Amino acid sequence: MARILCVEDDPTTAEYIAKGLGEAGFLVDVTGDGRDGLFQASDGSYDAIVLDRMLPGMDGLAVLSALRAGGVTTPVVMLSALASLDERVRGLRAGSDDYLPKPFALAELLARIEAVRRRVATPGDAPVTRLAFDDLEIDLLARRVTRNGRRIELQPREFRLLEFMMRHIGQVVTRTMLLEGVWDYHFDPGTNVIDVHVSRLRKKLDEGGAKPLLHTVRGAGYRLGEH
Repeated sequence: MARILCVEDDPTTAEYIAKGLGEAGFLVDVTGDGRDGLFQASDGSYDAIVLDRMLPGMDGLAVLSALRAGGVTTPVVMLSALASLDERVRGLRAGSDDYLPKPFALAELLARIEAVRRRVATPGDAPVTRLAFDDLEIDLLARRVTRNGRRIELQPREFRLLEFMMRHIGQVVTRTMLLEGVWDYHFDPGTNVIDVHVSRLRKKLDEGGAKPLLHTVRGAGYRLGEH
């Protein structure tokens, strides 16, 4: 299981990040002090670091510069309320792999963490154009979905929902993640729109007596994978 270090001094933001990444299947360590963050990250054991720009003890840019000077290549997504172009450039030049202005959506943070981890794991590889699990396949370029060779016709939102789930195989995907990642909502509209679309998608995937792949995790969300 991937380990993430979150260095964020605002307790509310830190809790939001830790809860969201935990629900997405990551092990998350949190510290609110720059010096502590540098100490914890200095052995290079984390899979990614979420690093706030303005921290007590030691500024985020100083933490990042010290890590890179020490040869630590762990991917870093820097967070900051300082969203100007100059600040983003400073963060990237200091060695961050990505720079995300506050306020941010959890789904976007997750996507950026996954993106920087992919770049480190597979530098120079071609972009992903196909997703597969068990006998279920998605061709992202042709927008084509098949299961055991059978074509499955999906509406655009159903396709986005399935693609999102396929990118989080085996992980519990929460309502918040789906609202932000599939519907681009940064609030809960208080409707059953997710339940309706998941139900329709599940029916299409299971047509013909195929074994269920999309499961409801009571009180948490949904998971695509083995039961």
